[in-house]
Amino acid sequence: MTDCVFCKIAAKEVPTKLVYEDRDVVAFEDLNPRASLHVLVIPRRHVESLAKLDDAALAGKLTLVAAKIAKDAGHGDNFRVVVNNGAGAGQSVFHVHFHVLGGRAFSWPPG
Repeated sequence: MTDCVFCKIAAKEVPTKLVYEDRDVVAFEDLNPRASLHVLVIPRRHVESLAKLDDAALAGKLTLVAAKIAKDAGHGDNFRVVVNNGAGAGQSVFHVHFHVLGGRAFSWPPG
């Protein structure tokens, strides 16, 4: 068993509120939401970061699932997808994950 909490969530070893799942991707509500919609989209298989994601089909699927989640939640025209890569960029769990945020106005630049 791995120590990666997102791997444990994908394996259903840690309970969470799943929003979406298929054989490649899992999406679940963020425990510390920054908007009324804040869902994390992850691959089931462990990939440490976006920089290490070398599977174009999986990258595309993560992106399509992110858009589907926003649309299904009623935010299909106004949502943000954020991917932090590396500790210096704010990545705190080293399993690639897309934050899907919606339901409020966002400013630019972020952070």
